[in-house]
Amino acid sequence: MTKVENQKMIDQLAEAASKGSISRRSFMNYSMAAGMTATAATGLWTTKAQAAPKRGGTFRIAQYDGNTGDSHDPGLYESNAEILLSHTFRSFLTMINTDGTLGPDVASEWSATPDASEWTFKLNPRATFHSGAKVTAEDVVASMNFHRGEETTSTAKSLLTSVVDIVADDEQTVTFKMDAGNADLPWLMTDYHLVILPRNADGTANWKSGDGCGPYRLDNWEPGVSASLTRFDDWHGEGAYFDAVEVAFINDPNARQTGLVTGDMDAASLLENKTLSLLSRHPDIEVMNIPSAQAITMPMFCDVAPFDNVDVRNALKLSINRQEMIDKITFGAATIANDFHHSPAMPYWPKDVEQMPYDPDKAKSLLKKAGAEGLSVTLRTADSIATGAVDAAVLYSEHAKAAGIEIKVNREPNDGYWSDVWLKKPWCMVAWGARPTPDVMYSLAYKDDAAWNESHWQNEAFNKLLLQAKSELDDGLRAEMYRDMAILARDDGGTVIPYFPNFVYGRRKNVRTTGEYAASWQLDGYRAASRWWFES
Repeated sequence: MTKVENQKMIDQLAEAASKGSISRRSFMNYSMAAGMTATAATGLWTTKAQAAPKRGGTFRIAQYDGNTGDSHDPGLYESNAEILLSHTFRSFLTMINTDGTLGPDVASEWSATPDASEWTFKLNPRATFHSGAKVTAEDVVASMNFHRGEETTSTAKSLLTSVVDIVADDEQTVTFKMDAGNADLPWLMTDYHLVILPRNADGTANWKSGDGCGPYRLDNWEPGVSASLTRFDDWHGEGAYFDAVEVAFINDPNARQTGLVTGDMDAASLLENKTLSLLSRHPDIEVMNIPSAQAITMPMFCDVAPFDNVDVRNALKLSINRQEMIDKITFGAATIANDFHHSPAMPYWPKDVEQMPYDPDKAKSLLKKAGAEGLSVTLRTADSIATGAVDAAVLYSEHAKAAGIEIKVNREPNDGYWSDVWLKKPWCMVAWGARPTPDVMYSLAYKDDAAWNESHWQNEAFNKLLLQAKSELDDGLRAEMYRDMAILARDDGGTVIPYFPNFVYGRRKNVRTTGEYAASWQLDGYRAASRWWFES
């Protein structure tokens, strides 16, 4: 390039950095490609992107998936509204950073025994609950035990089944002891159920009060309507630049987008993909389109006819045109899936597993073998599940006609979908948030005794591999096990998975960011309130 072209590129990069729309890594690479030295590029980045964030203002969020049945009980967290709030007024032992690495939260450091059967976490001495009490190891023990034992009602129970004891070694040190090695345990601590709660006098976890140790104090919450929070000045972490946060739970995507366009909202989750091109041209809006490990699933109860027949299940998997669904429903903002819940955004991705094709003729053959010709089934869905969820179900029903299958699409009410439809009806559509590792996902939704085994799938070989992979420290062997598990889920499992959708959300351009966004949840891993700030 000429000097003029180089300078033009540098100017564009500087502008992008000042708006928070480029990562440091990309900025450095492009700057040096334009002829800058590493030292000069670093200086420019520091000047444009890393100027000290300013505190102040009220951050207004338009959040989807709010329900009147949402609650403070972390063991029953299901909705995205609950997950957003859990990352805003509560904290976890660890957190997923903007670059996808694992970082500290309430725990400042952690270490394991050589076989990974014991993990010890050191707590941040500054961690404090909003009530003023210091966070101690006993609080962590109570918080984790809330999800353990025969009497727990927590849906996260299966995540901690391998934990045999949790011990407070001293006020700031806690040790997890397991029946086998678990290399993923520190990652597991980022699960949105596993928030740190204050301990009651009897040693149980106090979740009812709404007390937390997160960046913001929850002042008011009307489930399904709104929430108000104010900055907790004694928070142990970095960030929390806004004075206050106001969340409006808006399940209508058009209303969320309108709030962003008019400036009534500073950020909006789950924008409609069909409007991305238009919104991206808006002078005051920045759209984020982040590949992720979140998934759209369609679990079938494997113990309920006709889904108890593997040939019927595979016929339905062969009757969906995944690429057309991605093109028409997500407008390309997704990655094709293969009927096993393991995305390219996760480690140990088995890229060589043959793709389940769209093959209605083979589907017809399987239905004939099963004695299920002329199959008629009902698929339940709702608008609030994901952008275009109802349209995706309708398109699937059109695909299936070529195989002689009638899919009746039931559009369910948004409110109460997770309590009345998911895990209750034999076939429905589900939106899963991204999980950091395949072990976490499989332990939550595929393990034989998992509370969220949404397809009621039981496969002895799969469960044996899951147990072996959890404690395998050799990455090569572990990858082979996950590959074998993927094939079992694809060929025998009860879940149709069309695609892994990107996280698509937006913010007003006067809202500044670091330029990197966690791919664990919407809105920067649902930590926008603590990581973003207003332009001064």
